[in-house]
Amino acid sequence: MWKAALVLYRLLALGQPLWAQDEAPAAAITPQDCSLDCIRQGGPGCEYCRITRADLKRALGFNSINLFGSCIPWPCFKFLGEEDPEICQHYVQAPNDVKVEFVNELSPKSDTIVVSWKPSYYGIAFLRGFQVSLQALGGSSVACQLFLFHRNVSLEASHAQRVYTSDPFPSLSLGSQYAVTVMALPVPEQWERFYHSKIFSTRSCAEKNGLEQCKKDWYPKHVKVQQEGTAITVTFNLAPPKLGIRSYFSRCYANGMKTYTDITPNSSNNQTHHSYQLKDLQEGTNYTCEIAANQMDAVRKTFYVQVSHLQKGDSPPLSVTPSLALMLPLCLSAAVVLVVSLVALTLTRPRLLMKKFDIKPDMIKEHQESGTQEEVMALSKSRQTPPRLLICYSSNDGPAHVKAVMQLGAFIQQHMATQVCLDLWESLSVAEEGSMAWHCRQIRESDFILAICSQGLNHRPKPPEGDHQDEGANRRRDLGSDAFSSDTAVQLIREEVGRAKAKGQDLSKYMAAIFDYSEETDIPTELRLVSHYTLTRDLQLLFSHLHGVALHRPGHYLKINHISEEGFTKLPAGAALQLAICEASMV
Repeated sequence: MWKAALVLYRLLALGQPLWAQDEAPAAAITPQDCSLDCIRQGGPGCEYCRITRADLKRALGFNSINLFGSCIPWPCFKFLGEEDPEICQHYVQAPNDVKVEFVNELSPKSDTIVVSWKPSYYGIAFLRGFQVSLQALGGSSVACQLFLFHRNVSLEASHAQRVYTSDPFPSLSLGSQYAVTVMALPVPEQWERFYHSKIFSTRSCAEKNGLEQCKKDWYPKHVKVQQEGTAITVTFNLAPPKLGIRSYFSRCYANGMKTYTDITPNSSNNQTHHSYQLKDLQEGTNYTCEIAANQMDAVRKTFYVQVSHLQKGDSPPLSVTPSLALMLPLCLSAAVVLVVSLVALTLTRPRLLMKKFDIKPDMIKEHQESGTQEEVMALSKSRQTPPRLLICYSSNDGPAHVKAVMQLGAFIQQHMATQVCLDLWESLSVAEEGSMAWHCRQIRESDFILAICSQGLNHRPKPPEGDHQDEGANRRRDLGSDAFSSDTAVQLIREEVGRAKAKGQDLSKYMAAIFDYSEETDIPTELRLVSHYTLTRDLQLLFSHLHGVALHRPGHYLKINHISEEGFTKLPAGAALQLAICEASMV
């Protein structure tokens, strides 16, 4: 028996290193610096290579960044397919297990990430590389990285367990959301399973640097409430002196009542804690209170205060005297008599005035009936859904102009019975499809297209000259630029208008508009062929165009109060639009 146990023990001892080897995770494969010649010739040192902007320019023969930004479909034939076209015609499944890892960065105001993933089993033998794109949700900025294998690489099914990584994506804003997409290459036509997207959030300042290092995220962690008689004392911890927070505020509310307390501690007395008193609180009431630093968008700490009833003898009880009990019914009776008298006087006064001035009510009624009647105009019943409107614009005029466009879209969607499509609202779809594909689909599917023309539409900023710049700096510039954005979509619309005009087709689908701070000369020549409006003066004309409603007919004039030039600012969305236009005009 003991011999069998000894043999089993030796077998386990010999097998333990094998188990440890199997469980050890494989090292991640990081990108290499390679030349295009090495990739095309299949050299041994070009297994997994990063492709730079200079490589793209040499392969394509032009600088694609100026036209499309850094995120464009991988030109497989230009890199590898000229000698063997079949290498770019196979289907490859999307990568798996996409992960985002944070990398230590010296700057306390930004984050850096690295993306990792595993290739899919399906089509792995034809896998040529990966493209990784990163887009900030709510914005149009995109950064891309392209990685290729050399032409002689043919991965096996067992290689699907390998982990590949991207280069770092630096300078990401803290507390922001991003969408990262990993695309398997090549990408043939009519294939939708070639990418894997993942949404993540960068760390907040407190998560990265600690709460004591972040002025915006700091809040009192320790709050203590004490009640002694009618006095309620609150003690809380102060912010570190290096944050420069000098004042605080507290607010309590219950049953529709609110109390506000300004707090200015004297740091010479105590630099760690401060106590203050809450006043004007009612007995027997439970209050919800907040305390925070007196800073813009400061994080608030919530605590609860229960005001206890005072014991007997602490304050004299209230009593109702007999004289007060007798006076209440008398006062009520007098009030009723007074109200009845006022009502009777109100009813008889108009009749006395009519009699005095010999005014006949029948004549007034006849005059009112002969006046102009209000007309209720119904929209066309042939359309079962609201018209779909795509808004395109130029972001070269700055964030104030973009904000005005966004407020215009919100107003049209809320108060003009129209479904608005705006890339600023579809960040996830734009990140998944790509900006070019998304805009082309929207141009095809929308009922109407509105191009907001401005000075920046014809004056695009020139990119920095030279391709010798640091690649990391280029990627940081990508996240702050527009890549392929709505600007290029306007160029496509101009071409569509010119083509439709040449063929004699209907141009009612296309419209152009300018805000009050722009000039009519900002409208491109092709877009002057279509209906163009000045906003917000022509909101009613725009409504008429979208819904096919005539504003003028013989003897009638249609006026829609909430979108008229005088009345639209009475709506919250209209006031926000007017404010955004005023702010953009002052830039």
